[in-house]
Amino acid sequence: MTRFLLCLLGLSIACISTAQEVKVTGPDGRLEVTISAINGSPAYRVLYSGKVFLENSPLGLKTNIGDFTHDLMLTNHKMAKLSEDYTLNRSKQSQVHYEANELTATFTNAKRQSVDVIFRVSNHDVAFCYALQQQSGRTSVAVLQEATGFRFPLQTTTFLTPQSNAMIGWKRTKPSYEEPYKADVPMNTPSQYGKGYTFPGLFRIGKEGWVLVSETGVDSRYCGSRLSEYQSGGLYNIAFPMAEENDGHGTVPPAFALPGRTPWRTLTVGETLKPVVETTVPWDVVKPLYETDHIYKFGRGTWSWILWQDNSINYDDQVKYIDLAAAMGYEYVLIDNWWDKNIGHQRMESLIKYAQSKKVDVFLWYSSSGYWNDIEQGPINRMDNPIIRKHEMKWLQSQGVKGIKVDFFGGDKQETMRLYESILSDADDHGLMVIFHGATLPRGWERMYPNFVGSEAVLASENMVFAQAACDQEAFNATLHPFIRNAVATMEFGGTFLSKHLNKNNNGGSVRRTTDAFQLAVAMLFQNPLQFFALAPNNLTDAAPVALEFMKQAATTWDETRYIDGYPGKYVVLARRHGNTWYIAGINAQKEAVKLKIDLSALGGKTVELITDDKEKAPVKKQINISKKGSVDIVVQPEGGFVIKQTL
Repeated sequence: MTRFLLCLLGLSIACISTAQEVKVTGPDGRLEVTISAINGSPAYRVLYSGKVFLENSPLGLKTNIGDFTHDLMLTNHKMAKLSEDYTLNRSKQSQVHYEANELTATFTNAKRQSVDVIFRVSNHDVAFCYALQQQSGRTSVAVLQEATGFRFPLQTTTFLTPQSNAMIGWKRTKPSYEEPYKADVPMNTPSQYGKGYTFPGLFRIGKEGWVLVSETGVDSRYCGSRLSEYQSGGLYNIAFPMAEENDGHGTVPPAFALPGRTPWRTLTVGETLKPVVETTVPWDVVKPLYETDHIYKFGRGTWSWILWQDNSINYDDQVKYIDLAAAMGYEYVLIDNWWDKNIGHQRMESLIKYAQSKKVDVFLWYSSSGYWNDIEQGPINRMDNPIIRKHEMKWLQSQGVKGIKVDFFGGDKQETMRLYESILSDADDHGLMVIFHGATLPRGWERMYPNFVGSEAVLASENMVFAQAACDQEAFNATLHPFIRNAVATMEFGGTFLSKHLNKNNNGGSVRRTTDAFQLAVAMLFQNPLQFFALAPNNLTDAAPVALEFMKQAATTWDETRYIDGYPGKYVVLARRHGNTWYIAGINAQKEAVKLKIDLSALGGKTVELITDDKEKAPVKKQINISKKGSVDIVVQPEGGFVIKQTL
């Protein structure tokens, strides 16, 4: 009786730690999150269908106005139901219906300062963030450290890509989210650089299922975060940027005005990979940050740099690529680095007019510039200064340029997030779409910024041109991205090669190992609303007609995306719908052919178009009948692929 009264009166932290906990489930009741205070430290646990997917994992913040990591009591909570329908015109699903249950748990420290932890739980997704009010007259806060962690069951294996050291690599441009993944690795395996891992990260919980971990809602009011090195006992923590990023300039701790919130940490949980591939949580919990007066048109484009490299950035070669885009029926051409030196602003105006006469619009490349690396490729020193940037964008708008590709950023510190946001905001004022390369992972930006159309943030197509090893690993990497990197954000990969030899004349350099059918499938599997494909003028005559015909009709925006089958690093099959047309695409990274029975119930009883590999690994198109039950048998060759197309 005495113990009960002490707990009731709040006089025993230990009693409250063991007696006080609160649970929230998704709408269907299968995904469950328990929030508690364990010996004064806040924690959460995640179960799905009664099975543990995250053990008790730490929560909390250390700030310059108070410590919210220990000696805390769970003093209050409130529940709410959320329901929202929204449109997302540049990701995996155009019409999204989001339902979730929200729990706000209030923790109070010994100084009677409080922090709210907000959890939103849908049927397969958990998103949580911290909310702080003004404390003792303080109207701003710096977050010195997050205790936030993810403690996985010990049978878990990982699919992660390492964070690189800062200020290394070509022209000291790292970290740039361009490191290789390792698949099915034990948790206690150290990362390549000892600096943890970039988001997103995929975890296989033995035979129980999968968890995809990431973050969303990062804007100018916070830094980008990552996962720490493995800590022991299945734990990874949130880690802030390294001090060395941005060449040592800028603060590591993020700061924001009060009241305010941190970004959302997200978990996608499933017994299969279907929820991982189909998740929309990166956009469910964010809102547009500004309205636009412009209508942005997505589509396809060509770019000379990927195969013809720097020497192609001249007037005559760009005419050839504009003509290629026109011949393919593509909407855009991207003119890459050094155009300011090799073509110049004045002659560029003539080139833009030529492109427009061919009904092709132009994207132009810029360096992000500044003090954070040693990049010399121009145009430089235009995007980091607001006065110069606005002047340049005014010129771009006057010429009818439709977008910019901005490259080589300095890290994940808050000041770099401010630069991303400033470029996006100013670009929208001038009707410009924006692509980022040499850049961080987009974190909800497809919904937050109406003119954002994609980021690289992956070991992309250029590496295949630079090194044969990247060609040798192409299929392995391609079967990872739909489950990890491209599951949480658009991915500007710049691929789909129809040249076998990755040089200007298709007669030397790196040799592509994958088949043409694989390349067509990748065009559907890799999602970005504006894709610059790695086609070359010679492909108009030397590529297989069936491949060229398909690429002329390729879609880049999707109304639905459905997981069909696959395993990261081995093979993948997805279905995507654009308007009334379904595309089912698959690739195989294994050394042996894989035989699949694919469930295509939506196309049951229909005759569809199939492009696959023949015995000589050349693409072949044929008509096949889908059974009334909707099943079809497909054999996918090693480093090969297939595409099924059907208009309803």
